[in-house]
Amino acid sequence: METLYNKHKILISNVSLRIVRDVMNKISWDKQLVGIRGSRGVGKTTLMRQYIRQKYGTRAGEALYCVMDSMYFTNHTLLDLAEHFHQMGGKHLFLDEVHKYPTWSKEVKEIIDLWPDMKVTFTGSSLLQILNADADLSRRVLSYEMAGLSFREYLRFYKGIELPSYSLDEILAESDFICDSVCKVCTPLPLFNEYLRVGYYPFYDGNEVEYYSRIENVISFIIDQELTLFCGVEPAYTRKLKAMLLYLSENLPYEVNIAKLASYLEINKTTVLSYLSFMDRAELVKLLYTDNKSVTKMQKPDKIYIHNTNMLCALGTQTNIGTLRECFVVNQLSNNHVVEYGKSNGDFKVDGKIIFEVGGRDKSFEQIANIKDSYILADSMEHPIGKKLPLWIVGLLY
Repeated sequence: METLYNKHKILISNVSLRIVRDVMNKISWDKQLVGIRGSRGVGKTTLMRQYIRQKYGTRAGEALYCVMDSMYFTNHTLLDLAEHFHQMGGKHLFLDEVHKYPTWSKEVKEIIDLWPDMKVTFTGSSLLQILNADADLSRRVLSYEMAGLSFREYLRFYKGIELPSYSLDEILAESDFICDSVCKVCTPLPLFNEYLRVGYYPFYDGNEVEYYSRIENVISFIIDQELTLFCGVEPAYTRKLKAMLLYLSENLPYEVNIAKLASYLEINKTTVLSYLSFMDRAELVKLLYTDNKSVTKMQKPDKIYIHNTNMLCALGTQTNIGTLRECFVVNQLSNNHVVEYGKSNGDFKVDGKIIFEVGGRDKSFEQIANIKDSYILADSMEHPIGKKLPLWIVGLLY
């Protein structure tokens, strides 16, 4: 225990409180069981440590922070730790990367049953199964999904520019006011182009080569470690998954031909569909369908995108601007909205009713003329012209 207390003090003392993401205030940290899931690299660990430092200070006492792949757990159980912690007056146990502890769900369930006055907060992979884990915690846990930085958060983190977030309804109804407000404090277009390259993950330090290398490491970790752990992918097939991701990045936006993809990878079509589903859950790609309500388990997606623009750039392909635009829109809107492939009616349908066409400054309304609730998201614009809105404005959603 003393070892964990010392590690707690070191790790919590070293976390910076200079910038704290808004999601901090959206999490009900005082609930008995809270789970924060998200892809590797989006900042879950930092957020948890920041909260502990703000709420409890740097010394372990009422709170204890544990990384679940710590050597301590090679000869101690989580349940034993919780018992000792509770006996010493502990109130709030923070478990980072809980999926690295094999029997986490069973022991967490027992902890909250045995000591109802103890709170447990954990972080885990976006692939972490709460509903179908060994002990079903779905009715007890308050679960949150954490994304990478929005364009608005990038401006705050890296440029010191404070802007409010807006709902999609506010963006559509008040785009003139919003764009005027943004343009008073910055010139958005060059900053937006920078965000598309290096703004999604909160670990950019000014060196693009090193940044992309870290993203490649994130991709490799998800495929080599998390997909084998959570999805049962055989280690021998991880190279196929990497080849698939690279192939998709070179052919985006990918109009899906499962037979062609299966032939290229030398695997069967059923396996391709399974792999695509795993990669979507792992936030490596985003699968779009024309009707989300009727999607079946092994249904072919209508379009595939790499999860975010920085990952797309890191894969080293000659990415055209059209692909970056659409990838950005899908990524930002998918965080809080249902995005479907528009097919013949625009590029995307959002929440089953709003149609978006994405393009350059000269994009016309020809493809969505006379369609109710239809808009153009256009690049290289600072201000809206009617229902043609600047592309970057959807980066203010969170």
